[in-house]
Amino acid sequence: MFTESYLPYINGVVTHVKSLKDGLEKAGHQVLIVTVDVNARHHHLEGDVLYCPGKELKRLYDYGLANPFSRTRFRIIQEFHPDIIHIHTEFGVGLSAVRIARKLQIPYVYTLHTMYEDYLYYVAPKPFIPMVRIMSRRYFKYFAQHSQAVTGPSAKVQEYLDECHADRKVNVVPNPVELDKFSPDKVNWDHVAQLKQQYGFREGEMIAGFCGRLGREKSVDVLLDYFSQQVKREDGIKLMIIGDGPSRPELEELAQKLGIADLVTFVGAVDHNEILDYYACLDVYVTASLSDTNSISMLEGMATGLPVLHINDPLNAGQVQPGVNGFIYKDAKELYQLLLDQKHRTPEERKILSASVRQSVQSSGQEALANYLLAIYQQVEGEGSSRNRSHLQVIEAQGKELEQRFFQTERTLRRKAARRAAIKRRKQRKK
Repeated sequence: MFTESYLPYINGVVTHVKSLKDGLEKAGHQVLIVTVDVNARHHHLEGDVLYCPGKELKRLYDYGLANPFSRTRFRIIQEFHPDIIHIHTEFGVGLSAVRIARKLQIPYVYTLHTMYEDYLYYVAPKPFIPMVRIMSRRYFKYFAQHSQAVTGPSAKVQEYLDECHADRKVNVVPNPVELDKFSPDKVNWDHVAQLKQQYGFREGEMIAGFCGRLGREKSVDVLLDYFSQQVKREDGIKLMIIGDGPSRPELEELAQKLGIADLVTFVGAVDHNEILDYYACLDVYVTASLSDTNSISMLEGMATGLPVLHINDPLNAGQVQPGVNGFIYKDAKELYQLLLDQKHRTPEERKILSASVRQSVQSSGQEALANYLLAIYQQVEGEGSSRNRSHLQVIEAQGKELEQRFFQTERTLRRKAARRAAIKRRKQRKK
């Protein structure tokens, strides 16, 4: 499996890949992870993980970029004798995976985890986003069209690939959650009490919470805005934001500006081994993100028994089932009413709802994920070797062309951005 990011980093893709690896190994299969190590100067194997040297992507933390060309990488993977390649990334490591699959004449499965159009602002100035969007769609279309199967965590992936004109059916494979790790039985309640005291939460207050990367695409600003519109101090409702990211300073400033800084607690990044106790501080999980395909943080919260209040998102319909594992809201008033409803539930009503929430994710473990993918692997196995050489050469040519255009566009954008910055500095000096 090829992924740009892996342990010790923690994010949705890493959790998905690690759970799939564990599930496949429990089923008796051998798995090699191919990933990037920004601190490495040479390829090195550590157990069943191949680390490739790469450069750190400062705008996207937890990610590195490896050179897609590497004879060493090809040799190590060839010696591993894979039956199938599974690509979880579209950048340097992902590009090399397509080439390796072609050379070894084995099929590859492609999983699109991320709605990248919600992240374009990280890599391109605003005036260039339309051009970058066109290029990125052609780029991702290439990965999908030439794979033997495409998977994604929700129907959003199908919609996106349709917009890319990829003409591929997406196998919807829900994200996994580590059910044992996030069982309420594993909560350290003494630590939970310490955390509540540390962050100033009082007895009787209801704590709503969100966990995730604090970037614009997560729409935490919408949560803050909705809170400021409706929640009153006498309601005894607080908001806990777990996680860090580039938008944290502006979100903290926004909370101050909206006059709700005393209602909102930003706790920053939390070690994944401690995150369960932070979820246990909460009474309800709340999100306004429309960029997630199937949020693993949300699933982790559900595994602990937290009902989810999710903004209306038709393409993710079914992930939150009203009255079963959460509720849907469309605006600030509806969110406020749902928060009040949760606060006023009796302990017995909360217990019943919590049990229902936990039950709703019992089929989201690593074994279920592995079984989903094994069925797909078995379906496509052998297709790669049945392709004729001329078709493979066409794929390779298209890949090289797209890759060159991708990196050429990136260089062009950087040069233009540098020129614009230089012009702006000159104008400021003249003033």
